[in-house]
Amino acid sequence: MNMADNAFILVCAALVMFMTPGLAMFYAGLVRSKNVLGTIMQSFIMLGLVSVLWAVVGYSLAFGTDIGGVIGSLNFAFLNGVGMDTANSPADNLPHMTFMIFQCMFAVITPALITGAFAERMKFGSLMVFSTLWLILVYCPMAHWVWGGGWMGEMGALDFAGGAVVHMSSGAAALAGALCLGRRKGYGKEPILPHNLPMTILGAGILWFGWFGFNAGSALSADGLAANAFVTTQLAAAAAALSWIGVEWMHHGKPTTLGAASGVLAGLVAITPAAGFVGPMSAIVIGLASGVICYLGVLLKSKLGYDDSLDVVGIHGLGGTWGALATGLFASVGATGLFFGNAGQAWIQIISIVATWLFCFVMSYALFKIVDVLFGLRVSPEAEESGLDVSEHSETGYQL
Repeated sequence: MNMADNAFILVCAALVMFMTPGLAMFYAGLVRSKNVLGTIMQSFIMLGLVSVLWAVVGYSLAFGTDIGGVIGSLNFAFLNGVGMDTANSPADNLPHMTFMIFQCMFAVITPALITGAFAERMKFGSLMVFSTLWLILVYCPMAHWVWGGGWMGEMGALDFAGGAVVHMSSGAAALAGALCLGRRKGYGKEPILPHNLPMTILGAGILWFGWFGFNAGSALSADGLAANAFVTTQLAAAAAALSWIGVEWMHHGKPTTLGAASGVLAGLVAITPAAGFVGPMSAIVIGLASGVICYLGVLLKSKLGYDDSLDVVGIHGLGGTWGALATGLFASVGATGLFFGNAGQAWIQIISIVATWLFCFVMSYALFKIVDVLFGLRVSPEAEESGLDVSEHSETGYQL
């Protein structure tokens, strides 16, 4: 055990944990005031639900002994064999508990990301059931495929910190959720405006801060690779903020604070799979491109007619897809991509992208339909009109 590495990863785990409340604030500022607490709750409760599921069965399914390249066994169920030393730890420099809890924080935020797609209209109880099933049947297999000894990692797919496992999976599930739940009442007919953009900007700042733990921590060691991932994370986010407001300025005539925050998030998403595999200048290029790609992706939903309330598909889905592909193009640290002489890596990345989208979309769509049949997905029209804060939680966010 390396005590410096252990301290570093524990701090990184805390940073990633802080991202989920940050996401809650980011999302909550974008909805109407009558849904602020309901939106916060949908993200915040994942810290409770997913943490327990992860300890009981999720970690074992993701990182247990490989079964056919598809899923882990139950040898780590109830954290059996997950102790304070390095025995059985996937990272031989870290206590097994440290590795487990670091990965837990990734599992927590991923279903929280999905909630932005159906903000302001889903039953809380149905969300809990869906999130439980989704974590076990979608997230855990994806984590095993990429990081736990499954077929995608064995194929050579590069995903440093979760382009496929976190962002593409949540983007695909978000698209399925938006299609299954339908549009919000009044969508496209009346203004549905953010009620508190300062809250969203604060949430974006917390996410940016926590993302250093997300990406640099994925080096699993306090070394030069972590430094590289930290630097590429900062540069990609900065470049994407500039490119997003640049294209927004040209398209709408004025740059917005929401555009700057969305651009930062787009850059952070895109650099996630590449952070430890590319250099600083490549990170800037990836960030610049992600700002434009995700901006256009957000515009696409109005053309296609689906109501992805908080742009999960456009930012996490498309941003994660671009990041995974860009990894196959720009990789030069520890692996090489197309632009550094290895065309095969780009092809491997494409296979992983297609497989991730197909698996996560089909499974998520099926789970939404099952939950809808059993419990119903949407609140009643009257409850939606009064807002989820009152109808689902019997409280209000503001007393004015």
